[in-house]
Amino acid sequence: MTVHERAGTPARPEDLVDVDALLAAYASTHPDPSVAVQRVAFGTSGHRGSAFTATFNDDHIAATSQAIVEYRAAQGTDGPLFLGRDSHALSEPAWRTAAEVFAANGVDVVIDSRDGLTPTPAISHAILVTNAGRDGRHLADGVVVTPSHNPPADGGFKYNPPDGGPAGTEATSWIADRANELLENGLKEVRRARFDAAAHRYDYLGTYVDQLDQVLDMAAVRDAGVTIGADPLGGASVDYWGEIAQRWGLDLTVVNPDVDPTFGFMTLDWDGKIRMDCSSPYAMASLIARMEAGGADARSAEAPRGAPFTIATGNDADADRHGIVTADGGLMNPNHYLAVAIGYLFAHRPGWPAAAGIGKTAVSSSMIDRVAADLGRTLVEVPVGFKWFVPGLRSGTIGFGGEESAGASFLRRDGSPWSTDKDGLLLALLASEITAVTGSTPSEHYARLTGRFGAPAYARTDVACSREDKAALSKLAADAVTATELAGDAITARLTRAPGNDAAIGGLKVVTDAGWFAARPSGTEDVYKVYAESFRGPEHLARIQDEARGVVSAALGGSGA
Repeated sequence: MTVHERAGTPARPEDLVDVDALLAAYASTHPDPSVAVQRVAFGTSGHRGSAFTATFNDDHIAATSQAIVEYRAAQGTDGPLFLGRDSHALSEPAWRTAAEVFAANGVDVVIDSRDGLTPTPAISHAILVTNAGRDGRHLADGVVVTPSHNPPADGGFKYNPPDGGPAGTEATSWIADRANELLENGLKEVRRARFDAAAHRYDYLGTYVDQLDQVLDMAAVRDAGVTIGADPLGGASVDYWGEIAQRWGLDLTVVNPDVDPTFGFMTLDWDGKIRMDCSSPYAMASLIARMEAGGADARSAEAPRGAPFTIATGNDADADRHGIVTADGGLMNPNHYLAVAIGYLFAHRPGWPAAAGIGKTAVSSSMIDRVAADLGRTLVEVPVGFKWFVPGLRSGTIGFGGEESAGASFLRRDGSPWSTDKDGLLLALLASEITAVTGSTPSEHYARLTGRFGAPAYARTDVACSREDKAALSKLAADAVTATELAGDAITARLTRAPGNDAAIGGLKVVTDAGWFAARPSGTEDVYKVYAESFRGPEHLARIQDEARGVVSAALGGSGA
């Protein structure tokens, strides 16, 4: 990818979204459902779009909310619906639209008792806590209004059914189809009423924070005196971090407590856009510089040396992702941290089921495979999407589920479920527990892993292709791959279905003993994404990436890029 010349530098006034114009477009722009891109479409994390492009407007949210009402009724879900939002400008009006539709349909809408922002994991946690005592009756579900780490002009809307995790394809397809029918009919069947602010309220923040010692060793973190710098990146975790510090007596500083819908305090991401991606060194440049410069203004020549914190962390806008910065290693690659977290947890959670497995996505690092084998634990490899981990986390058959894009969750210390959606707060705090209990940072632990298993090189690139090839790649059969070698090594597996659950991966994965690549079509652009990894270094990785194009092209009948 080509990195923008201003990537990693502070945003300027000309980079900021016009919030007033954005909110006006949300209310006044009406999508045309005959235009494909203006229809409701659920990806791996809900429906996303922008009011400026007629892809996320009041009509979309009203129709989607009515569809959710009808879906949950068809499923017999008649308990409370937990409703939360993040700090994107479009989240508050979309939250209100949804509340009006839900209330008009007689749904028991549950909002935050403190009128605050609500991280995705807090909604998942609330659903599981509530449903645990309901014996399968009057079950709760939830909606989070968030586009996650997306730019400030975007909005997002995702549904979590009673299992607490991201809705599966069957649910999202039904909801999207019904929402588009409602749009086509001019919203005539959508019920809507003024939302009563005195609705049922729930202390998301207090309930989540008070129970943290059930999933983490908070006493160890406190007693070891680990110094923590937490950067919410202007998102929904801002009040949570302050409460966590006070409730558990931690030496924790909220590095940036500002909440601004323009996110004007951010540094630009790799493509020159504002994006709250806590796994990106460009978006996290300020926090990384602060660690390197001793806590003073990173742009000051007078800044003292020496990291101000033992561990620094970042979260995206709805806090379902984590970024870990250590004084000795900088910003950790998400794959590296997942491997460390797995190794630590399965060695320090005696209350977990003896047969609990390790969940990873098909495009996550094979370092996890090596760690799982060393632990003697079952590896459950699934397609991209956290929804695939939900059944295992609920039942305890998976102790930890993580994906390469810095999203993960794991069981409580007694082996019961904590959240079945990604929990960036949890994974950020785990870095401090690891440091407190072992005396070594996650970066130091990863260095030990590479000393034992080798140091993998991992990258993701995009390859231009036609829409026809994208469609063919998503439905490719494994036997279409005729190659027997990849980058000089014998191919040991050709996969179009995930070995952990036999679900289609929506693309192709080719594996050797020394590396692998996976190719998946983009959902928004005319490209396919190539994820690749080598345990023989960057040069071998480049060879895998280069040969991957030929393997894909041949499998597609020679028409691929």
